[in-house]
Formats: sequence, C-alpha cells, structure tokens
Amino acid sequence: MVLCGYQGWFRCEGDGSGNGWHHYAAEGKFEPGHAHIDLWPDVGELGKDERFATPFRHADGRVAEVFSSVHGDTIRRHFRWMHEYGIDGVFLQRFATRTRDPRSRDPMDRVLGHCKQSAAAEKRKWALMYDLSGLKPADFTSVADDWKRLHADGPMRGGNDPAYLGYGGKPLVALWGLGFNDRPAALDEWETLIRFFKSDGMAVMVGVPCYWRTLGRDSIRDARLLEIIARADIVSPWSVGRFRTPEDAAKRAETLLKPDIAWCRERRLGYLPVAFPGFSWHNLQKSRGREEKPNAIPRRGGGFLWSQAVAAKHAGADSLYIAMFDELDEGTAIFKITQDPPVGNSPFVSEPALRSDHYLRLTGEIGKLMKGNAGDDFPAEALKSR
Repeated sequence: MVLCGYQGWFRCEGDGSGNGWHHYAAEGKFEPGHAHIDLWPDVGELGKDERFATPFRHADGRVAEVFSSVHGDTIRRHFRWMHEYGIDGVFLQRFATRTRDPRSRDPMDRVLGHCKQSAAAEKRKWALMYDLSGLKPADFTSVADDWKRLHADGPMRGGNDPAYLGYGGKPLVALWGLGFNDRPAALDEWETLIRFFKSDGMAVMVGVPCYWRTLGRDSIRDARLLEIIARADIVSPWSVGRFRTPEDAAKRAETLLKPDIAWCRERRLGYLPVAFPGFSWHNLQKSRGREEKPNAIPRRGGGFLWSQAVAAKHAGADSLYIAMFDELDEGTAIFKITQDPPVGNSPFVSEPALRSDHYLRLTGEIGKLMKGNAGDDFPAEALKSR
C-alpha cells in the first residue's frame, strides 16, 4: 500500500471552528510577512463556500484564498483525489496535547468524522495516528482517555468501520514519537500505552527515530527502547529531513532500510518506511525568530521522492508512508499546490514548470512501483500523459 499522513489542522477565520487562522498565521497574523506555511494550496476546484479570502495577493492582483480542514466538502474532495490518483489511504494525525481542551478537540473531532465518512464514500482506508510530541509523561493517560471518549460518544462510536485500516486481522492505531532524543524518554508510559491499545484489540504501529535500531543520532541511547518497540506490530522510522539528495536516499537502502527490515522480520514485525517530497519551513522558522532559507531540501521535480520509493522497494519494503498529504507548513505536501503562489514579503515555494497535481500523480505511480506494476525509471512520460 501507499499511505499518506493527513494533518487536517488548517483553520480559517469564519469557518466555525473558533480557532482563527490556525496553522496559517504566524505571530498571530496571517498577512504578507506573517505566514506559517511555505506552500500555497491550489483551491481552484473548491466550492465558493470552501474558499477563504486572505490579505495575500497573486502577481496579477487576485485575492489569494486558502481552505479549512473542518469543511466536510473539502475533506471529501481530498479523499476523492486519493481515489482518483491511486493513493490507498491516510493516517489521520491527532495531536495528544490538544485532546483535553474542547476548543481544540472539538474541531479535531469534526475533522475525524469527515475523514471517516469520506474514506467510506471514496473507498479509501484511514487510521488514527496519535502524535505525542510535547506531551508530558504525567499526561500520557490522556491518550487512552481520548480513545475511550471517541468510541463512547465521539465520532468513532458504533464500532464496525469497513474503511478503517487493519493489520493482521486487527484494526490499527499508530503512536508517533517513541524514542526521540528531543523529549523525555517516558519509556514506562510508552509501554503502558502500547499495552492499553493491544488489550483493546488493536494492532499498534510506532513512529520512531530514523536511527532507532542503532540508538544513534536522533534516538535516545537506552537499549530498553528496542524492547518496547518489539512489543508493537509495525515500526515506522521518521526520515523527514534526515537526508537531502537522491544519492543519499539510494545509500539509505543499504545502511538503514535493509538492516531495519531484517531486524523487524526476525521479530515478526511489519515495517513502514517514510518518504517525503522535499522540505521547506522558512516562514514557520521566521515566526520563531530563526533563519532558514526557503526550499531547504529541493523537490527536484519529484526526483527526490521517487528515489526514496525506489530505495525502499529495493530494500524489500512492500508499503510506503508518504509524509505528508497536506503539510504546507514544512513544505512536504503532495496534494494540489499552486505554482502561482502569492507574492510579497512571505516567499512561497513553487515549481512553475509542473502541474498542481504533479505530486499526486507521482504518488500514484509510486503505488504502482510498490505493487510491482512499474519499473525503477522515473515515470516522466506517464506524468506528462495524464
């Protein structure tokens, strides 16, 4: 399968969420010079009520518009694109630190409900991924509490959901953030949480550092981490930003992917590698008082993403996680982005020679590659012909 991460975290003034320009605004403003995103979405297919005007302007003076993730028609459209371009489904991100406050939790519930309905309607798969970034060890119990609430009186009540992604005959939940060295290790809390979900009949995927197996670089150095990872069902190492060129991606097959897969197979664990199209977070970092050049990891017209898919296939992986479907903040989105972004004090990344759906089409071709229906050569002609 080829699955994407789905943030679903964009909010707009006037969308009914009460969250303002969440994930668009920087320093409380969404205007030229104050932006949280590095890519601009293509909203040309969206209905009038799905588009939200901003103070930004295109080069010809047109008002630049964006979308809100709480709009049901917009999420349905995103899942329709997945269907049209051959993407199997998504892991919906749910940020654990935001599940206790109804002001942030209720809009997330709306997004979840729309994803559930849209996946069923478009015959796609979806699964919930809890991102535990920023969660204090003492608050880990809030994840289990949220899960119980979602099934008791939230949008996951009712049980049987044929669109929900399964693994090994069980529904799958993903828990992201285990073992990274930029946060408390909380290994006891992680083990308890994994046990909770498994006792609830779930298969568990853990999102771990890129160098988890060797306990190097981005990983904590505690060998107990490997014991806890072995309690899960699937391992998914986070590779975004860890390398920058197609050559680096090719080397990764031998140095990381093959040994990772061997470790997992020995323990009868699944393995889901991550690929990303490029990376850019100039505007986001500027809002934090840091300087980062735009287009930090160039997309190379899709060549960078394709090289990662080929490396994963050669290493023995049969599925791939594309980060992300709608991530505008860090410039990793593969959905439709405009190649004619607004101009002015906030720079936005574009590739003017490409169509707005280029990375959706390329992700569909990656699906063929992973399923054994395409060769290793970059599918330039296929991308032109559709």
